[in-house]
Amino acid sequence: MSIRRVVPDIRTGSFEASREFYGRLGFEEVMNLGWVMALAAPDNPTAQLIFMDRDAAAPVEPDMSIEVGDVDAAHAAMRAAGADVVYPLTDEEWGVRRFFVRDPNGRVVNVVEHRG
Repeated sequence: MSIRRVVPDIRTGSFEASREFYGRLGFEEVMNLGWVMALAAPDNPTAQLIFMDRDAAAPVEPDMSIEVGDVDAAHAAMRAAGADVVYPLTDEEWGVRRFFVRDPNGRVVNVVEHRG
């Protein structure tokens, strides 16, 4: 199973303040859906930060996102292990297939594959 990137998901009350603060460190906005925004390093696009005020589809907000090459295989592995899947495997309208699983520390992990 390939891991493409791991990104912290940070709750924010101000996208503008977050963009400005991390912009001073060289991050640039690469995605903004109104409820979630991603900033990335221009010279290393897998170095990213995600900011959200809520999750538009899921009933809980994740603490981190892990992009994988095969989300269906990751989902099957977690279910086979009896992991606590807190948001089912879903094709989202913004072009990702994902599920949320709770880790042994209580953190919610968004396991995601970009489609398209």
